[in-house]
Amino acid sequence: MDESAKNKIIIILGISVVLFFVLFVGSCSSSGKFKKAHDKEMENRLEVEEKMSKFNQDKSVLEKKLSTVTQSLEEEKAGSQATKKALLQEQLVNQSLKDELQKVTKLKEAIEGDLKEALLNNKSKSKK
Repeated sequence: MDESAKNKIIIILGISVVLFFVLFVGSCSSSGKFKKAHDKEMENRLEVEEKMSKFNQDKSVLEKKLSTVTQSLEEEKAGSQATKKALLQEQLVNQSLKDELQKVTKLKEAIEGDLKEALLNNKSKSKK
C-alpha cells in the first residue's frame, strides 16, 4: 500500500477513535445522570414508604383510641340510662308514697272527725 492510503486509514481510524471516545464519555455522563436520578427516585420512594408506615402506625393508634373512647361512651350511655330508669322508678315510688300519704291524711282527718263526734255524743249522753 502506498503512503497516502496508509495516512488516510490512520486519519480515519484516528477520527473514529476520537468519535468513539466522545461517544464513550457522553455515554458515561448520561449513565451518571441516570444513576443520580435513579438514586434520588429511590430515596424519595423510601421517604414516602417511611411516611406511609408512620401514618399507618398513627392510624392504628388512633383507631385503638377511638375504639376505647367509643366503648367508654357506650358504657356511659348504659350507666346514664340505668340512672334514668332508677330515677324514674324513684319518682314513681315518691308519687305513690305521696298518694298514700294523702289517703292516710284523709283517713286520719275522717277518724279524728268521727272521734270528736263520738266524744261529743259521749259527753252529751253522760250529761243526760
